[in-house]
Amino acid sequence: MTSWSPPSWSPPSWSPARQDALLAVAAFVMGLVLLAGGALLDRGRPLPLLALPLALTCAAVVVRRRAPVVTLALGVTGMAADVVLGPSLGTILVFTDNLYAAALYGPRPLGRALLWITSTGAVLTGAAAWFATGDWRTLALFPVQAALIGVVPVSTANVIRQHRDQAVAERERAEQVARLAELDRQAAIAGERTRMARELHDLVSNHFSAIAIQSSALLARQDLDAAAVRKVMKSIRENSVQGMAEMRTMIGLLRHDGEGEEAEPIRRRLADAADLIDRTGVRARLTVRGTSRPLPPAVDLAAYRILQEALTNVLKHGGAGAEVVIEYAPDRVVLIVENPVDRDSPPTLPGAGAGLVGMRERTALVGGSFDAGPLEAMPYDTGQLSTAPLEAGPSRGTRWRMRAELPTGSPA
Repeated sequence: MTSWSPPSWSPPSWSPARQDALLAVAAFVMGLVLLAGGALLDRGRPLPLLALPLALTCAAVVVRRRAPVVTLALGVTGMAADVVLGPSLGTILVFTDNLYAAALYGPRPLGRALLWITSTGAVLTGAAAWFATGDWRTLALFPVQAALIGVVPVSTANVIRQHRDQAVAERERAEQVARLAELDRQAAIAGERTRMARELHDLVSNHFSAIAIQSSALLARQDLDAAAVRKVMKSIRENSVQGMAEMRTMIGLLRHDGEGEEAEPIRRRLADAADLIDRTGVRARLTVRGTSRPLPPAVDLAAYRILQEALTNVLKHGGAGAEVVIEYAPDRVVLIVENPVDRDSPPTLPGAGAGLVGMRERTALVGGSFDAGPLEAMPYDTGQLSTAPLEAGPSRGTRWRMRAELPTGSPA
């Protein structure tokens, strides 16, 4: 057996226009009751005639939100007629709502003007009453009554309107802050995706490209002795181990939820350039100019990744040997990688064209400058650092140069 419960009741949902109409009808009925009860200054006028000003002020209530200026005009007309015929309490009370609605829903300057007019009118009413009666007590009585009729409803409407405007402004400000926060979140996500794409490219392109190239060369050469094969296999293994280690580190960082110990990233340094060259299997000559010193972590990692990507490009497009120069200047470190390329022969491995983009992005992140392009054919030993502009060389025998300059800050 189910228990019976009374149906839930909720008040009907009425439109503002319907609410105002019902309020006008209620005000008119209560005004008639007050007229019938004698709440007026009796001047011998018939009650139906006194009901006309009441009807005007109540008609103004009907359009109090849709046409506040019309409400004010009808209210003032009805109040003036009521004063002439015989002031009645019902009409005065409805007129206070006319003033309130005009100040609240009308134009903003109208509310300020009504406050000034009603305040001035209250003072002038008291002065006129004192001048007419000669009783000083009217200076206090009549201004207070006039203020209750005019100043109080207008002031109340202005205060409520100010609070509403402040609430709207706060809501708009909160929405703007939320939109800005969403834009910041999207920018952070886009930046993080770009960084992850750059790191993954460094892992896949550099380590695994070296593995693919070396293994392809091993399969293509049948005349290698056991020592050469062992050396190539050792390099392949080192690239595999290094790539898997960096991949595991990145996965650990991505899975880290902020609790417990954070995975320690593998620190890559430019000082490991010789090991990097050996591991990639590039025939390159390394020249270090200046005194090697510890670099800022961001610059150190960027320089290492740029050199790593440049050596990978040598494997893909060169192969005849490369010149690697690292120059430690007092306030910067300069990387130069030059190698011969053959434009007519296809690259050893296909590329996505993201290598130069990644190197340029890494250089820009630390505030450096980056240039890469073909040079005219020159002897292998370039000697001093070249500062000549990048120019296109012949289709065959062209040399390619990558130059990255990374600021390290003023020395201590």
